Amino acid sequence: MAKRKEQKEVRTKNPLKNGSFDDSAAKAVAKIIEDNKIQIVDLKFNDLPGLWQHFSIPASELQEMDDIMRSIWVDGIGFDGSSIRGFQKIQESDMILIPDPSTAIVDPVCEVPTLSLICDIYDPLTRKPYTRDPRYIAKKSEQYLKNSGIADDIYFGPEAEFFLFNDVRFDQTENAGYYFLDSIEADWNTGRVENPNLGYKIRFKEGYFPVPPHDSLQDLRSRIIIKMKEAGINVEVHHHEVATAGQCEIDMKFDKLTKMGDSLLLYKYIIKNMAKKNNMVATFMPKPLFADNGSGMHCHQSLWKNGKNLFFDKNGYALLSQTAKYYIGGLLKHANSLMAFCAPTTNSYKRLVPGYEAPVNLVYSQRNRSAAVRIPMYTDNPKSKRIEFRPPDPSCNAYLAFSAMLMAGLDGIQKKIDPGEPMDKDLFELSDEELTMIPTVPASLRRAIDALEADQEYLLKGGVFTQDVIDIWLEYKRKKEIDAVRMRPHPYEFYLYFDI
Repeated sequence: MAKRKEQKEVRTKNPLKNGSFDDSAAKAVAKIIEDNKIQIVDLKFNDLPGLWQHFSIPASELQEMDDIMRSIWVDGIGFDGSSIRGFQKIQESDMILIPDPSTAIVDPVCEVPTLSLICDIYDPLTRKPYTRDPRYIAKKSEQYLKNSGIADDIYFGPEAEFFLFNDVRFDQTENAGYYFLDSIEADWNTGRVENPNLGYKIRFKEGYFPVPPHDSLQDLRSRIIIKMKEAGINVEVHHHEVATAGQCEIDMKFDKLTKMGDSLLLYKYIIKNMAKKNNMVATFMPKPLFADNGSGMHCHQSLWKNGKNLFFDKNGYALLSQTAKYYIGGLLKHANSLMAFCAPTTNSYKRLVPGYEAPVNLVYSQRNRSAAVRIPMYTDNPKSKRIEFRPPDPSCNAYLAFSAMLMAGLDGIQKKIDPGEPMDKDLFELSDEELTMIPTVPASLRRAIDALEADQEYLLKGGVFTQDVIDIWLEYKRKKEIDAVRMRPHPYEFYLYFDI
């Protein structure tokens, strides 16, 4: 009986059911429009790989309680699903968007007064949520957690790193391929004629935490977090990161899974647009530079029930409860397939290289940043106890990555998966013989995708991830990314092999 209950499909609230319509939230949105003299309403939704898509309508469409407004909030607005990555085939392209009024904010970067709304995606024929809508998967994972009885909520706190460059050029044709990146604070520009070159460049791997003038991006990051706070994002800290050439980090306060997925998309949107307004470009690509640190997205997470942090135990190792250790066990057991969602690009594995800065070793430890799972020890406050999963990077679709991590952790709790003994030593200083005894994350996206194909049952529980989502993810990554990169000559291959 318990197993049957565990496999039961998760159901979330459907605003289309029976045409029911509570106009209180819509009225609140109309008031925001009126109070802020909004002229445009921007409707945003997430494609499968993780990029925001949008279109806009006049604000007048949402201001009056009439049939038009009811149509937007209940019946939705149509779009072509076949033109969105990972969605529909052309013969089944019609899809609809339903705005979520709880996500309404005044857009922080548009010059024309604009209201931003995140939308959920529905099938117009079945009137059901679309299985490939990443936000719907996130909602289902949270509902599955509640239905399991293990916890009420999971909180995520991602640390998304990124680069701010002054110039970027890249191209790939049948007979050519190159990229070029530049930054005024990069170490390689110490000898460049800049009329004048003032010499405040950041040496490789020394970008953590020099003050201005070495940190040339202090004011820009401050302006970015002001915009974030205006948009409702709770920011804790910002700073320059380890790499030369403008690597940065802005940390958000932890939040519930779906809400944090929303916030991370807004976070990227604000950073990219504020960089552009300052004649710079932001990238969340995991490894844009050779021979310096890449950009990760360490994910802090904890389970709560009845207002209590389930990961805390004053007598446990690193103040961790047994529940937390089982959760870690699930993350480590399923880490290979998790990487298909948490480190989902071919470029991700330029960062996840043994012996360098990334935590590829599938062990856990307190304080130790060379382990895949770290337990922060800054405080003994029970509310702060959490685990940090370090292999993910910011190229991921957060809705999918967060949901996959939760499902892996829950599988660990349900099956009482023992993570083994902690590894409280510097893994980078182990001998080759010792390292061979420690499992690592996959060495390539191809291996991660193969692992997902072999290990996916934990994701399918309760219908959180559906088979069509996993199948299209496997197909898209293999055909559109893995094969596309594998078949192209690499520029460095000419240096190695052209004179053979």
